[in-house]
Amino acid sequence: MAYRFKVKECRFCSKKNSSVIDYKDTVLLKNFTTDKGKILPRRITGCCAKHQRSVSAAIKRARHVALLPFKAEA
Repeated sequence: MAYRFKVKECRFCSKKNSSVIDYKDTVLLKNFTTDKGKILPRRITGCCAKHQRSVSAAIKRARHVALLPFKAEA
């Protein structure tokens, strides 16, 4: 029996949500990181390749400006 997986739709490409990815929006960027601070992969977030690249660039920028932590706090 073949299993069919639900194809995730990119939340930034959908017409309903036209939000812009910005490094200052830490609430949005925290959804794309784990508890330990790692960036979630595309297959889990459901973003397209274009938006996944911009999300990870925004997370890295926010880390350098000290808006997001590099690691989880002990």
